[in-house]
Amino acid sequence: MEDRILKYVLGELNTSEKAALRKQLEADKSLKEEFIRIQNTYALTLLSEQAINKQEGQKHFDCFLQRLKHQKRRRIIKTTLQYAAIVALLIASTVLATLHFSTSETPPLAMNSLHVPAGQRAQLTLSDGTVVWLNAQSTFTYPSQFKNNSREVKVIGEAFFDVAKDAKKPFIVSSQNIKMEVLGTQFNVYSYPENEYIQTDLVEGSLKIIQRDNEKNTTILKPNEQMIIRDGKMHVNDITDYEHFLWKEGIYCFQNERLIDILKKLELYYDVEIIVKDPGIFNVRYTGKFRQRDGIDEILRIIRKVKPFKINRDIENNRITITK
Repeated sequence: MEDRILKYVLGELNTSEKAALRKQLEADKSLKEEFIRIQNTYALTLLSEQAINKQEGQKHFDCFLQRLKHQKRRRIIKTTLQYAAIVALLIASTVLATLHFSTSETPPLAMNSLHVPAGQRAQLTLSDGTVVWLNAQSTFTYPSQFKNNSREVKVIGEAFFDVAKDAKKPFIVSSQNIKMEVLGTQFNVYSYPENEYIQTDLVEGSLKIIQRDNEKNTTILKPNEQMIIRDGKMHVNDITDYEHFLWKEGIYCFQNERLIDILKKLELYYDVEIIVKDPGIFNVRYTGKFRQRDGIDEILRIIRKVKPFKINRDIENNRITITK
């Protein structure tokens, strides 16, 4: 079973094999815990991509695979989390050593790409000291080191940036059809391709937002302002819900949001299709907080206390149907 979990994490299972494994995970709580720990450990090794020696992260994970092969299942649940902490320390050491000993003679590096799986989140520190938090189902592309006169990265999904100040090198974030330029600031970007809008919230500093397909359409945000792009139009408002940013700590907060919008986010966060057979619940509004680790089933069970509905889970097809 450990081999199947590893193949799932590494993307080596086909659609039917993934569905069969998900069905087993739902029926076996201890197996699901094991799966989550293995997935988290692998995510930790991905963070080593910001080091110059990219083989280091693979070496750590290869060691982890060998440990799994020689341990009985009842010990894996206990030891996997311990090894995750060791991997994190090894990666941190690798990154710090790389940054300390690297010189200007280091050859140009390719862009790294980190994808955060459904139901997970990640945090990493870039070579300039900028800290980035990534939400579930998000992809972040960045260089191991920033060169020339700018610091450029790309994000698809949701990310919170705490940008290190450097007046000589503006920090540029590209996401779909917008580009954001900053010198030093804190801001959140919500930009999933599946959604009908892009939202940027500025916590502190200054943020210049440019539409890439119409560079004349430019907005400069002030602290505590948010910008929403919908149907090609920019709208600037004051931030009214700072609790939304708690997703960085693994807490999803919804403030008077329509249920249909909440369900769309849950689809993205947990990589599941949600079908609603009762359109009457679309405009029901909900306020509440949930822990990411609670899972989508528990979240839906709590939400339906406001507007009762039935939940039918099709594990084989990774689908949830909501009816009256």
